Amino acid sequence: MFDQLITRIRSKNIGKEKPLLDERSQAGEHLSSAIGHNRQALQQIFEKCSDISFREFQLHSTKKIKAFIVYADSLCKPEIINDAILKPIMLEVSAREKDFQTKKDPRTNTGISTDTSLGTNAGDIPDIVLQHLLSNYKADTLSLISEAVNAVLEDNLVLIIDGYPIGIKASVQGYNIRQINEPTTEPNIRGPRDGFVENIGTNLSLLRRRIRTSRLKAENMTVGTLSKTKVNICYIQGVANEKVVAEVKSRIEGITIDNVLDSSYIEEFISDEPISLFPLVQYTERPDKAAASLFEGRIAIIVDNSPSVLIVPCTFIALIQASEDYYYSALFGSFARIGRFIAINIALLVPAITVAAFSINQTLIPISLLNTVAGARENLPLPISMEIFLMELVFELLREAGVRLPRTVGQAVSTVGGLVIGQAAVDAGIVSPTSVVVVGLTAIASFTFPDYNVGTSIRIIRFGLIIMASVFGIVGIIFGLMILLTHLCSLRSFGVPYLSPIAPLTPRDLKDTVIRVPWWAMLTRPRFFGGKEPLRSDANQLKQKLKKRGNRK
Repeated sequence: MFDQLITRIRSKNIGKEKPLLDERSQAGEHLSSAIGHNRQALQQIFEKCSDISFREFQLHSTKKIKAFIVYADSLCKPEIINDAILKPIMLEVSAREKDFQTKKDPRTNTGISTDTSLGTNAGDIPDIVLQHLLSNYKADTLSLISEAVNAVLEDNLVLIIDGYPIGIKASVQGYNIRQINEPTTEPNIRGPRDGFVENIGTNLSLLRRRIRTSRLKAENMTVGTLSKTKVNICYIQGVANEKVVAEVKSRIEGITIDNVLDSSYIEEFISDEPISLFPLVQYTERPDKAAASLFEGRIAIIVDNSPSVLIVPCTFIALIQASEDYYYSALFGSFARIGRFIAINIALLVPAITVAAFSINQTLIPISLLNTVAGARENLPLPISMEIFLMELVFELLREAGVRLPRTVGQAVSTVGGLVIGQAAVDAGIVSPTSVVVVGLTAIASFTFPDYNVGTSIRIIRFGLIIMASVFGIVGIIFGLMILLTHLCSLRSFGVPYLSPIAPLTPRDLKDTVIRVPWWAMLTRPRFFGGKEPLRSDANQLKQKLKKRGNRK
């Protein structure tokens, strides 16, 4: 009975609910020539929006034409609105009207008879405002109420004049933008030190400064039914694969969500394998890295309000390359890359091999080393597999704490804290020194990864290999690596094999993988990235270099 009473009350209140008014409810409705209707419609849509301002004024000293502007206080500059827009419009429209009346026909050199009533082309006030008074701003006309609402929400001022079924929007952006600084997540010693910010226009300008060609295309899209987040798809026409560009646009157009607050939202939607541990979409905060990817034939996705630019297609080799590899000589860059590959193997395999060797496959260890470790582990309560697992878990907690703490103390906590806890655990007889050394070496190797997501993937897989090594020994490690390699070979990023150019093997692209050849020898773009223009430089440069080297001999 009580449920029936609630149902009746709800059914009575349904008809009394006030309909929701927003830009979608007014979709397709045109602006009226009656200023009162336009103002009422906009005020209903922006009801209870305290930062949306409506200001009425009059144009033309004799006709006193009504007009009003609507803008967002939080997105626009008040001084620009008052001094550079309102004042010229209110004071100079009359003078501009007189100029139209005294205009002469250049063919007959006689005065043109004009009608100054509203609606004539000669005395068209919106044209006067748009062409003469707002020529210094990014201004345009609009005819729909939904267009006016979207313009206000996109840091524009909207001007509505009585008697005209159109409006005028002008960009008067006034919110604060973070200054361009070096990215904290991708520091470097040599090379540019600017980084992307949270403004899509600023980020696009950073790319334009590096790619000064009209072939750099930036197609604009909007994602998010409520947030209406701007997204730019950037690529170099003729260099990028047209099929990949079309696939990127198709996947982004298919996104249906109410908000996009960061580029990571887009990343999850467009990724080929969302549940894979390995990132299939690369991200960067460095404009030079994004520009270099565009020159290779890849595609950059810039999302408004996010400093992280997405880059597709993505390969595993690209994730372990750093921008500095190209700013030093080929010898130094190759040396750094080889070091990273060694660090990946250390971070992935050393803990698992240690567990397998000292718990199951003890015959693989020299007798002297085995006796030393056995003596150090005497009277310890935990097996070595449990020791390493727990120490790895403690280091992960310290690393997470270092990220969340203030920057000045975070790094000290993650490093010094690990040493202190490790030494305390050894002194307390909980773990052996061997476990502390192995976990510390693994942690140091993990810090060498240029991409944070790759480091996270390696750390997660490391725990799985430790468990398999503690149960099956070396056989478990081999089996786990086979599963990992099979998974990596099966991955695709927008049709590009994840392990290319190693699997499938592409000999011409091996010049920029584990080692890097000099720029004068890097003649072609990666085969899976490049479009119709695979060549990057003239082949004669390589011949001249080799010829000069032969003459020296």
